[in-house]
Amino acid sequence: MAVFAYRGRNTSGDLEQGTLEGDDSTAVADQLFKRGITPTEIKLTSKVAEVATSGASLWQTLNERKVDVVELMLFSRQMNTLLRAGVPIMRALAGLQESAQNPTMVATLQSLRESLDSGRELSAAMRLLPKIFSPFYVSMVQVGEMTGLLDETFMRLYGHLEFEKEMSERVKSALRYPMFVLIAMALAIIVINVLVIPAFAKVFAGFHTELPLMTRMLMGFSNFMVSYWIYLLAIVVGTVFGIRKYISTTTGRYAWDKYKLEIPIAGKIIMKTTLARFARSLALAFKSGIPILQGLTVVSMVVDNTFFRSRIEQMRDGVERGESILRTAVAAAVFDPTVLQMIAIGEETGDMDGLMFEIAGMYERDVEYEIKTLAEQIEPIMIVALGIMVLILALGVFLPMWDMGKAALH
Repeated sequence: MAVFAYRGRNTSGDLEQGTLEGDDSTAVADQLFKRGITPTEIKLTSKVAEVATSGASLWQTLNERKVDVVELMLFSRQMNTLLRAGVPIMRALAGLQESAQNPTMVATLQSLRESLDSGRELSAAMRLLPKIFSPFYVSMVQVGEMTGLLDETFMRLYGHLEFEKEMSERVKSALRYPMFVLIAMALAIIVINVLVIPAFAKVFAGFHTELPLMTRMLMGFSNFMVSYWIYLLAIVVGTVFGIRKYISTTTGRYAWDKYKLEIPIAGKIIMKTTLARFARSLALAFKSGIPILQGLTVVSMVVDNTFFRSRIEQMRDGVERGESILRTAVAAAVFDPTVLQMIAIGEETGDMDGLMFEIAGMYERDVEYEIKTLAEQIEPIMIVALGIMVLILALGVFLPMWDMGKAALH
């Protein structure tokens, strides 16, 4: 599919313009007529989502750059600087478009300018680009437009994105070491069973005696891997594909996100990171003047854990029924007693945003400590696992030699 830029008149006679994806201009025109817009101009833009030949489409997909968090942070910071200096939004977007290096970001800024030129507000224009701007980002910009503090809103969004990036990097660094060790152990097991044990099996075959049980088990497993490796590979690939397919469903995603929070050692890091993201996002929403119900709704979209999102939605439903934040937080059963006490104080004093920032800071410090001590927590488990693997290998390889040595002495 290709991306087309269009101009047209709505039922009121007002000019509207923007971009739409379609197979051709006729398909785009049909979409516009269904929206009540009579097109006056439809032309192919430079941004193409899919071209005629599959090879070109694959090449473009592989080379297309996405708008990452760093670029969105830079956009927020630059918008804050330009708006604070009194530069109009249209001129600010035009300047940023000229200096942008990423073609996708250039197309995004062009789309924002076209939407603003057609009479939309900036938040409405961003809502048309859900792959670039999250619902939380759009809601914050909308509040900034309503309060007339759009420049401050962009600065707060910059801080929020910086925090999100830092939390994401911390979680990745926390999981990197154990994943590396597990992969190394798996590769070691494969090499031992495919290369090492078969070499010893040839030596043991010349003993012409019954081998110890451990040795027979190792040789049997090694023969199975060498003879049926294609089936083992198919089972592994099928299992991975099946798990990914299951996780892509609503039920599977919920079960996986819930299980992640219960994984030993790593689970508590993911849990505290998620709670820190929730607390900071909600504090930012309160500080920006977003109503509590809307704040809980948009914050639930920021949290990337389906299980935790359901708990936030449960809190929102409780508040909508007239319950206090403290009572809904207790019912959610994801906060520890210290945090619940801080929420109670925040409700009593009316300083919920300040207390939420404190809660976020507390969880961030906990995450930082957990990551620093992660190696110390994992090392004993890894040492025991490696010790067991080496013990099994040593017993299987050296017991026959030990038995033959004893027989020779007698």
